[in-house]
Amino acid sequence: MVVTTPRLALRATAVAAALFAALPALATNGMNMEGYGPISTGMGGASQAMDHGAAAMAQNPATLALMGDGARLDVALGLLGPDVRASAGPMGAQSGGTEYIMPALGYVRRSGRLVYGLGVFAQGGMGTEYKGDSFLAAGSGDPVRSELGVGRIMLPLAFDLTPEFAVGATLDFMWAGLDLRMAAPAAQLGGLVTGGGGNLIANLPGALGMLPPGAWARIDFSDDSDFTGQANSTGWAAKLGMVYKASPALTLGASYQFESDLGDMKTGVTGASMSIQGMGVIPGRITVVDFQWPSMLAVGAAWQASPALKVAADLKRIGWSDVMKSFRMRFDSAAPAGSGFDGSVDFALPQDWKDQTVLNLGVAWAMNSALTLRAGINLADNPIPEALVNPLFPATVEKHYTLGVGYRFSPSSELNASLTVAPTTTITTGDGIEVRHSQQNLQLMYSHRF
Repeated sequence: MVVTTPRLALRATAVAAALFAALPALATNGMNMEGYGPISTGMGGASQAMDHGAAAMAQNPATLALMGDGARLDVALGLLGPDVRASAGPMGAQSGGTEYIMPALGYVRRSGRLVYGLGVFAQGGMGTEYKGDSFLAAGSGDPVRSELGVGRIMLPLAFDLTPEFAVGATLDFMWAGLDLRMAAPAAQLGGLVTGGGGNLIANLPGALGMLPPGAWARIDFSDDSDFTGQANSTGWAAKLGMVYKASPALTLGASYQFESDLGDMKTGVTGASMSIQGMGVIPGRITVVDFQWPSMLAVGAAWQASPALKVAADLKRIGWSDVMKSFRMRFDSAAPAGSGFDGSVDFALPQDWKDQTVLNLGVAWAMNSALTLRAGINLADNPIPEALVNPLFPATVEKHYTLGVGYRFSPSSELNASLTVAPTTTITTGDGIEVRHSQQNLQLMYSHRF
């Protein structure tokens, strides 16, 4: 049903716009994965100064120069397994979103001093799903969910300037997709509106003042795919890196990932809907304005302590403060001009994320020529002020303990796997809601050398 009065449209628009307070913030280092590829992830995510296959293009592309002659194909599959629970007094809710698939594919080839290739990697992805009878559905009776995914197609180059020193770079084509089905008490959300145009904004203050206490509002846009979102955008990014063999046993590395240049995420013209309790539904378009992936500076070292033992460590600084000051959104009604509820509403949600420091430590032990065991730890501070954490989308995990194993079937074929366990973190939001978040993540990769 579509509403037929400007006042009802104004109410629903203003309130549902504010529901973007729960836009997803991904795990696990903020919105970055704890590691890319099971070799790195099994060692706590360390990657800046060691050969760990085609996944290097997702971290320090210069380390591709550490590979030998020929070519390598890596086919990987990751499984992100969050466990998110929220409680407010006697009310509790557990997310049913416990499995998110993250595929990856990479091919690299050495030609003399040059290494080049192509890779497709899931940058990050997580969401939550709650039943319609949970307190997070705000009495609407319908399920609430979110899912945000970001991926990259990467073109890497690495070049040996000398036998000891190499540089690398990638050009990344990026895409982002978002699904959101949200409900919240209407009376708490009107303060996020910052402006707009047309009839929707003209009478907004009066419409908000007439909302009944306890009324709920919803915003809904979601497709049925595990790999796309109803709102989408594309854009570009790039990385630079270097690696230096300081001695036969010690390698140093560093990289810089530039902030992305993504377009605004948008649904179709009628790809979203907004509603308020007992007052119908408004079709329209949602635009997430200037959502970007942050810059990242990383340095690292790898030490071959013995023929069997390798130790690696990285230190990373992720620039969340430049891209996560606030979420800026816009709803454009699909109603025809002159209908009384045409126009748009602008709004913003403060986030105030801090820059994040991440420490990656790992070891690898070659049991024999075929079997390698790995272990590591990934330590990070929580970038989100606790008062601003939304219970539906916490990005609050701080510690990750990792294990890994690799088995070489032949000189040209091997299988690697990793397991990450992130212990439960508990925070209390500014609304007094307790949020608990833990993870168990798996990665599996088959590699073939030519």
